[in-house]
Amino acid sequence: DSGKLKLGANVQMASLDQKRIALAADQTLKDVLTGGGGDFIDINGERKHVISYMKDFLFTPEQARTPVSRLSGGERGRLVLARALSLPSNLLVLDEPTNDLDLETLDLLQEMIADYPGTVLVVSHDRDFLDRVSTSVIVSEGEGRWIEYAGGYSDMVSQRGFGVGGEAPSRKQEREKKRAAAAVAAPAKAKGRLSFKQKHALETIPPRIEVFRAQQALLQRKLDDPNFYKKDQFAFAKATTDYGELQAKIDKLEQEWLELEMLREELEG
Repeated sequence: DSGKLKLGANVQMASLDQKRIALAADQTLKDVLTGGGGDFIDINGERKHVISYMKDFLFTPEQARTPVSRLSGGERGRLVLARALSLPSNLLVLDEPTNDLDLETLDLLQEMIADYPGTVLVVSHDRDFLDRVSTSVIVSEGEGRWIEYAGGYSDMVSQRGFGVGGEAPSRKQEREKKRAAAAVAAPAKAKGRLSFKQKHALETIPPRIEVFRAQQALLQRKLDDPNFYKKDQFAFAKATTDYGELQAKIDKLEQEWLELEMLREELEG
């Protein structure tokens, strides 16, 4: 691709790409957010203690010195988001920001975008998310032509009509199904506490999911190769099947974790 980009003289841009920023396994949350020095960071011109800023992203003060290697996938997603939003900027570019985020972090991301004191440019296939956060949608019409439509994704479709790429499954449906299933599966409120087995599952499910996601990423890189199918149709078919099986395992574990988390909240409430 080629083209020209013009930035205003006073534009300060921060970005979050699909690959996310590199997080060293031995870095602590505090080191990631402060760059390794001090207890304060500047957020949109306001000096803020790092512990207070961590709380905005659902971290506890005790986690300040927790190494990245001990964080769950959802916690890492929140940390990357916190780091991106801590950088001085008035233009925030988010490339597929909802990828691999848990439900809690997705809700947090939506709130942060709504409160951001500047312009946010979001590139995403998550139509439900675009409907929630967008005030306008810019669509490629081909041959270098781009048209802006007021409102979210659904508003754009209503104005533009059909022909907006291929149909992809809505993450809204996936999230709502998981929430509904978890709500049905959760038992009535009772006194007590989680069993050792339940606590262990609650703690170990996130890293297991991360392992499966890493395996998916390796398969995805192969599937993204346009010559893969031509070179070996059998291997391509197997990679596609393996990817689907991994997704089924992830969905099952996420459902199990949601049910346990809801049970924990019921018992502690």
